[in-house]
Amino acid sequence: MGKNLRLKSARAAMDLSQNDLAVLVQVSRQTINAIEKGEYNPTIRLCTAICRALGKTLDELFWEEQHENS
Repeated sequence: MGKNLRLKSARAAMDLSQNDLAVLVQVSRQTINAIEKGEYNPTIRLCTAICRALGKTLDELFWEEQHENS
């Protein structure tokens, strides 16, 4: 699992800090940081919460990147 640059760019495009997004999806800022760095594999529930908060689909933020690397 590599860095999730699409998550980082989607968050930045909405002018949200890691902490802002963490508050929206009810996790710690460290969790968001770890997801963006590719050090933590979020649950499907957390993935969908992040997608809702950023107005993106699972494909846009999570799935395709993993298929490309396999």
